[in-house]
Amino acid sequence: MTSGKSSFLTEMPNKIPHYILQDNGVFPNSLLPVLLYKSVFHLPGDHAPRIIEEIFEENDWSNSWRDGIFPYNHYHSTTHEVLGIYCGHCHVLLGGDKGIQLLLERGDALIIPAGIAHRNIGSTENFKCIGAYPGGMDFDINLGKSGERPNTDANIRKVSIPELDPLYGVQGLLHLYWNS
Repeated sequence: MTSGKSSFLTEMPNKIPHYILQDNGVFPNSLLPVLLYKSVFHLPGDHAPRIIEEIFEENDWSNSWRDGIFPYNHYHSTTHEVLGIYCGHCHVLLGGDKGIQLLLERGDALIIPAGIAHRNIGSTENFKCIGAYPGGMDFDINLGKSGERPNTDANIRKVSIPELDPLYGVQGLLHLYWNS
């Protein structure tokens, strides 16, 4: 981080929760782990979405949007994704119907590798997050339908590991977990 936005982030942890979700035959998932930064943002009320967007943009994660998480399984085959939670909370299911459930709350960030199925399985009415993509990549939406693969598998193999962690840049933990 090069600007004053670092005051809106907690001190970088030494390790974070991470989850590897294997191909289940329907969803490719990934050998790269999903990374969860819990309570990473210090967010003042009205400016929370913009602060998260600016932190992501400073670290070259852009093409952002503000909304919730779809209530159906989907994945992206052309890019990784980061979600920054700025309002409410959400139970997200990762990896398909027999995957894992995580609770995402205001101040959390979730880094989702290309291929990982994810969906909202229950949230507060006010749940909102920011989504962004490394290098501002365009994203696709795949639903695990017959015929998507092997094309989506080929796309996923082409997705490179980002140069910067979306929160802490070169010092972030993304490379620790994704390059080992």
